[in-house]
Amino acid sequence: MNRPRRPRPRHRWRHRWRHSLRLRLITVFVLLAMAMAAVFLGGMQRAFSNGWREAAQPIVGDYMDRLVAELGTPPDVARAEALVRRLPLSIRIEGPIVNWDSHPQRPGRGFGRGRGDWLTRSTADGHRVSFGLGTLPWQRQPHGIGVLTLALLLALIGAAYVYVRRLLRPLDDIRAGAERFGRGAFDQPIPLRRRDELGDLAQRINTMAHDIQGMLDAKRALLLALSHELRSPLTRARLNAELLPATPEGEAERSALLRDLAEMRDLISDLLESERLASPHAALHRETVDLSALVREAVAEHPEGSRVVLDLAEGLPPLALDRPRIRLLVRNLLENALRYGGDAARPPCIALRTAAQGGVELEVRDFGPGVDAAQLEHLTEPFYRTDSARQRATGGVGLGMYLCRLVAEAHGGTLAVRNAQPGLAVSARLPGD
Repeated sequence: MNRPRRPRPRHRWRHRWRHSLRLRLITVFVLLAMAMAAVFLGGMQRAFSNGWREAAQPIVGDYMDRLVAELGTPPDVARAEALVRRLPLSIRIEGPIVNWDSHPQRPGRGFGRGRGDWLTRSTADGHRVSFGLGTLPWQRQPHGIGVLTLALLLALIGAAYVYVRRLLRPLDDIRAGAERFGRGAFDQPIPLRRRDELGDLAQRINTMAHDIQGMLDAKRALLLALSHELRSPLTRARLNAELLPATPEGEAERSALLRDLAEMRDLISDLLESERLASPHAALHRETVDLSALVREAVAEHPEGSRVVLDLAEGLPPLALDRPRIRLLVRNLLENALRYGGDAARPPCIALRTAAQGGVELEVRDFGPGVDAAQLEHLTEPFYRTDSARQRATGGVGLGMYLCRLVAEAHGGTLAVRNAQPGLAVSARLPGD
């Protein structure tokens, strides 16, 4: 079995950076700070190297003459060492008598070479004295300065991240609110934390969610009212049809009328049940149910139940279920399997077993032709029928599988559809207590 490859840490960090507005803002701030620091330091360095050099050259030249006079003729190494200890200078003496360097570990650096000879002086006895920068005070403890600078930089980045995170916190609230509204939970609006553009956006989304909830409630109320109102005339029409004289000439028309009225009655019942289950406050009347016994009863009540093969595991725990709605789920799945797989060589099969994620899994499978892979994800949508089941005589109205999904989800479970090759398998997972 091939396990999915985990993304490498570098790729995970890149993916996180691309999908995080906070990290990208922090990166922009850090790069901007570094660019500004580089521009500032470069400008200051250029200003000091160009303008200040010409201004300070006469003063530094006079000071160099005094230092050379202090060293004596010929230059005294002891005096040079004292100057180096007292001042941040480096001194190199080259000549016929004295050859000495205060910083031999860095030859050729800081002695004015390439900048002219204004930091170099010659004595009367032929010695050449070159001056440069020595060990600066902050160079004596470089690690401490570096650690302090790094700590300060990290503190600034951390403070910027905290500020940006607080600044963009309303985006997390908006995302969570959008997920709630997408699930149909409109009872908790998005909290309004600030009165800026993000707060205005959250307010507008709350208004939109309130309007959507109003439209859904109005649609649901209208559908329920129409369904209730249609029940009475349908009942009267069915009663009148049954009271018609059963003559041989009109028996076919009478049977067709009764069949159509029964189909309309079932359609209205399914519409009412789907609206009740689709509501976020669907009320379930739970009771302890032996699912194996309920499946046997539903199969025994069906006119073609004797053709169904049962594979029910023993020792399944009883579940707290809504008995009428679970019976509706089993009956709809059974009728679907018999409708599309009844002519196959093998009869439909109902299996009941313990689910891998906990709870109980009910699977109903037929051995018919199955459906196209592109249609699988649409089978549980309301009023959807496959291309091979467009006729009302065989395809129904497309609410059976939709009701099964609503029943499973109302119990906290799931409904999955797959091609079993051959046939179609529908699995309903019902969680345990």
